[in-house]
Order: sequence, then structure tokens, then C-alpha cells
Amino acid sequence: MTTETEGQVAAGGPAEAAADGAAGSSQAELASADALSYEQARAELVEVVQRLESGGSTLEESLALWERGEELAGICRAWLEGARARLDAVLEEEEEEEEEEAEEAEEDER
Repeated sequence: MTTETEGQVAAGGPAEAAADGAAGSSQAELASADALSYEQARAELVEVVQRLESGGSTLEESLALWERGEELAGICRAWLEGARARLDAVLEEEEEEEEEEAEEAEEDER
């Protein structure tokens, strides 16, 4: 079964899928999502988690950090789903090639 995010990844890239999934995000946030690689999003997510775990933030700051963490997690998820889709496509292509080669070998034996 294909999820909405997987369909968006296939159609427009991981950052677009993550941005589409972040309802209510500002245009600036969406633009920044387009610029983040998986590694950048993950590193920022680690920082957000560390800041939340350390405490000392106001409720408003904690909520903002949580929302940013959710956005970053979505970006990472979209990148990973995109990578999985690419790997699945390659594996499927290789499998089809092997089947074709097996059929050709079988025909040659006849």
C-alpha cells in the first residue's frame, strides 16, 4: 500500500512531501525544508531533542521546538521513504532482468 507521503515523494521529492505534510506551515518554513538534506535535518533534529531534554525552556519555546522537531522528523521520513522507493525500484528492475535472462536461457535450451 502506498501512503500519501510516498506518493508525494515519488511525485516531487522528499522536501516537497514533508512540506506538504506540514499543514499550516509558513512559506519560509516550506522554503527551508526544500533546502535541507537528510543529514542536515537529522542533525538539527538531534539538537532540538537535546534542547527539549535539557529543559529550562518556557512552555512556548518548548512547543515551538516540538513543532520544529515534528517538521524535521517529517523531512527525514520523506528522505528515507524516497530512498526506499529508489532501492525497491532498482531491486524490482534487477529481478525483472533475471527473469528475462532465465526465460531466454530456457528458450535457448529448446
